[in-house]
Amino acid sequence: MNLSEKLKNIEFLSATSEAAEESGVVVYIVGGFVRDLLLNRHRNEIDFLVLGDGLNFASFFASKLGVDQIVTYKNFGTAHFKYHGFDLEFVGARKESYNRQSRKPSVEIGSFVDDIKRRDFTINTLAVDITKGNFGELIDTFNGLFDLENQIIKTPLSPFVTFDDDPLRIMRAFRFAAQLQFNVDEKILDAANKLRERLKIVSQERITDEFLKILSAQKPSIGLRLLYDTNVMEIVFPEVSNLAGVEQRKDYHHKDVFLHTCMVVDNIAQSTDNVWLRFAALVHDIAKPATKNFVEGTGWTFHGHEEMGARMMKGIFRRLKLPMHHLEYIEKLVRLHLRPIALAKEEVTDSAIRRFIVSAGQDLADLIILCRADITSKNPGKVSKYLNNYDRVMKKVWEVEEKDKLRAFQSPVRGETIMSVCNLKPSPKVGEIKTAIEDAILDGIIGNNYDEAYGYLLKIKDEYLSK
Repeated sequence: MNLSEKLKNIEFLSATSEAAEESGVVVYIVGGFVRDLLLNRHRNEIDFLVLGDGLNFASFFASKLGVDQIVTYKNFGTAHFKYHGFDLEFVGARKESYNRQSRKPSVEIGSFVDDIKRRDFTINTLAVDITKGNFGELIDTFNGLFDLENQIIKTPLSPFVTFDDDPLRIMRAFRFAAQLQFNVDEKILDAANKLRERLKIVSQERITDEFLKILSAQKPSIGLRLLYDTNVMEIVFPEVSNLAGVEQRKDYHHKDVFLHTCMVVDNIAQSTDNVWLRFAALVHDIAKPATKNFVEGTGWTFHGHEEMGARMMKGIFRRLKLPMHHLEYIEKLVRLHLRPIALAKEEVTDSAIRRFIVSAGQDLADLIILCRADITSKNPGKVSKYLNNYDRVMKKVWEVEEKDKLRAFQSPVRGETIMSVCNLKPSPKVGEIKTAIEDAILDGIIGNNYDEAYGYLLKIKDEYLSK
């Protein structure tokens, strides 16, 4: 199916042609919709470029479609409304100029070429004429079709101009590379390296948004490695940049933690679209550089990196302006990511399994996905052995979890009951008794039910009250 036929399958585009003819303007579809249509990727956002008054045309077209709600941004000459599941945006052709202290442009009326050349990458400069006489005609001013077919990211102008005007385009270049699994032109890599400090004029929210889009790609390591190779990672996420490097002493060396992390993130991307679980994979070893130590006869150790890593998360979340309601989830996964492998022994007690289940809580399944993704050895036999160990442990975990119903575990006997039975007021003593009951359940001394927990309370209360 050619491009024109694909466009004709979108019924309201014929109405766009009629509205353009009635209004006496020329209208093009530009940018990402054209790119994704050629790549057979679904996209429901369409950008219309109008040679004429874009706001008036948007209002006229909306009225023809029976759309009442239209949002206009007069300062930027853009308008937006939704129709039949599509987000439609309209802009009059314009040219832009930039102040070096801001990525917000000054805008004035321009020609078709003015508008196309201000765009970020050649694959986003493709335009399709949708006026009646030329419906479906592709306009390729900067060889975007060639770059699309050859799977390469290039800028229509010099990347030094493109990135200096809007440094966020550095992040977008690597995001598109990761999403489309395209190569990046060497000139872009050079400009990104030399202009990386310009990213400091961009709001943290916009940088973080692009970073999370890289993590959301099918193969995030493409974008992560581009960020590292151009030293941009030093600016946007220095803790991740610091993971790189291998140090050797005598016959001992430790693997490059950055490359290992890239593999873990790619592994987990095959199992989940949850960007926060992917983020946990990115930061699970974040404290290894700070905890690295060489022990004679043993080699390299990273004792406590899981706990230190969890404690680093609050500062990272604040600096990156990540939504704080995800913090506890990330802290938990980082803190617990070594626990399952510690359980993967021939003999593991139900008590240890219970405590693991309670620690993981509702995030148990995600923790196991992370731990399985963390196995990155180049030795297939070793990987198979570790995965088999996980399968064995998880079989027992699910058996114990089902038997004891521990996922949302807390003592069946609540604090109010303990205070009533023991004639106590709210105090640390109540917490001690409650913890003792919970420990008895986790150790298998009593079952996870009210009757046994209440009986255990009666049995131990005098001992605790006499302390």
